Amino acid sequence: MENNKALPILFAVMFFVMVGFGIIIPVLPFYAEELGASPTQLGLLMAVYSLMQFIFAPMWGRISDRVGRKPVMMIGILGLSFSFFFMAFSSSLWMLFAARILGGFLSSANMPTVQAFAADITTEENRGKGMGIIGAAVGLGFVFGPAIGGVFSKASLATPFVIAGISSLVTFLLVTFVLKESLPKEERGVQPKEKGPLLKTSGSTISMLYFLQLFVSISLAGLEATFAYFAAEKAGLGTIKLGYIFMIMGLAGAFVQGGLVGRMTKRFGEGSVIQIGIAVSAVGFGLILFVDNFLTAAIFLSIFGIGNGVIRPSVSALITKTATAGIGKATGALSSFDSLGRIIGPPLGGWLFSVAAGLPYISGIILSIVAFILYATYTAQLKKQKLSSVTSS
Repeated sequence: MENNKALPILFAVMFFVMVGFGIIIPVLPFYAEELGASPTQLGLLMAVYSLMQFIFAPMWGRISDRVGRKPVMMIGILGLSFSFFFMAFSSSLWMLFAARILGGFLSSANMPTVQAFAADITTEENRGKGMGIIGAAVGLGFVFGPAIGGVFSKASLATPFVIAGISSLVTFLLVTFVLKESLPKEERGVQPKEKGPLLKTSGSTISMLYFLQLFVSISLAGLEATFAYFAAEKAGLGTIKLGYIFMIMGLAGAFVQGGLVGRMTKRFGEGSVIQIGIAVSAVGFGLILFVDNFLTAAIFLSIFGIGNGVIRPSVSALITKTATAGIGKATGALSSFDSLGRIIGPPLGGWLFSVAAGLPYISGIILSIVAFILYATYTAQLKKQKLSSVTSS
């Protein structure tokens, strides 16, 4: 079912969700510290959210295959809103942890369901465009969210959480009253072609794409966790200039996802775009080692951001095209692997940085090479499967 009219609404939904999420990023460490959190507890507070998403995203994806996308999105967004208000009025550290756990559990419904929704309303030819628009919304939300959070934190540290809660509540109303269900009733609860755990039912072929996304996420999360220290050490950049650099990188990535991914996948196919993205990301990692001022940091990080930005939408599009165990189940598993990368990446990047400042980016090049090999293995296995099916018939 082709319905490109719903794509702008999906963009708005994901943008507001990520703005709400981004608003609290610059404030949460100070807020947690005010409630008595140690550095270790702060690390756990950040990690527990991703852990909940890693565990529960596949479950929500499967539920959306059975009951439809819209009700699951509504649960996810309302849950996110509640968690923000819960954090705003937390008076002790355990309440903050409870809010993060609850928020991670419920909001893990958002990304896989929105992606499944995009897959429902786009043809295979335009799938890359749909996933790119979702990716652009995520990127722009991360650009504007932290900036808004920084501004409102001047009133009080609790204010950004209230603003984030209101933003999510507005998004919930948008989904409730404007968005129409994408999965027809007759297709809900229909048994997929294959049952059982996704990676087993899909065989080792499609699993290569999930592991590819895992390595890409690990390298990105490692960069995000260490670049502030690296830029301060190598170029003497402070927090304000770093904020601008990440904003430029986010805008560059969002521009490519929103405008170019669809055209590129249409012309070259998702596979070629994935390979181009991995190659550009690897070049970006290499260039980051030579950062020595604001301009080089902004340019080199943007090169990385552009490469990284085209990978996820293309992987999502390819997986939804080849999934045989339900689209929601497939996008849920992809979100789970993404979250696992965000759990592993920061501590790994931090440890590598403590050994040598450039190691997180050298490891990024290595992980990019591994991702490239995984894609090559995926295509080789795919050709082998097609050849054996032709010979057997």
